[in-house]
Amino acid sequence: MSLPSLLGVFAHPDDEALLAGGVLAQHAAAGAATDVVTATWSPTSHRAPELADALAVLGAGEPRMLGYADARIPDSAPGRARLCDAPIDEVVELLVGHIRAVRPQAVVTHDAYGQLTGHPDHVRTHQATVLAFHAAGLEHLHPDAGAPWQPAALYAATHPVSGVGELGPLLERVGKKILSVPDKHATAMVDVSEWLEQKWAAISAHRSEAAKERPLPGILSRLPAAERESIISTEHFTLLATRPAPAHLQQLVF
Repeated sequence: MSLPSLLGVFAHPDDEALLAGGVLAQHAAAGAATDVVTATWSPTSHRAPELADALAVLGAGEPRMLGYADARIPDSAPGRARLCDAPIDEVVELLVGHIRAVRPQAVVTHDAYGQLTGHPDHVRTHQATVLAFHAAGLEHLHPDAGAPWQPAALYAATHPVSGVGELGPLLERVGKKILSVPDKHATAMVDVSEWLEQKWAAISAHRSEAAKERPLPGILSRLPAAERESIISTEHFTLLATRPAPAHLQQLVF
């Protein structure tokens, strides 16, 4: 079965590796085109080369950074609005431009909760990506953003209640909340153990986050390898929307 070309749209550098690193590596290994759009942090910041290294490991192209500021770190993009303060239509138009340029068959982003911790940038990225997915195929919406292109499927990376496991207590220990979805909301569970080496290398490429105590790369880096691998070897997704798939793709699933 052919795997669809894939565009990941995530809020911060490191979200791509943590939430969908295995699936991105899986698709790249199968010869499918993969790309990632990152909504926050300046392309001139220290996190841009870390993102480039992570994407190189995953085979997901060059960084595509919208350059908004992180909601909690305004100096992450000097002179730019925080993502959560930017006009939603402005963010949507930028994403439509990337979707039309890349022409992916599937798009994956954050879930409506903004993942387990409900980060406002995750929530905003989810909202903008859902709108951009539908707008990208309509020629009279954002006509300056390129020729229309309609992806065939939209997925949200998510965490079902039964899949939180050891991750929940680890996040609670550093003062983070846990927002998981009912199990029935997770429509795809992917065992990415075959691509675990690439996924962990991509997470580790975000060196500044891995060196800190509270960010997830730092939490994971301090765990024994077996415990860490248990946490990151499965990825969950919710199918949010579909369109007719290309004939050569049997089904648009991970």
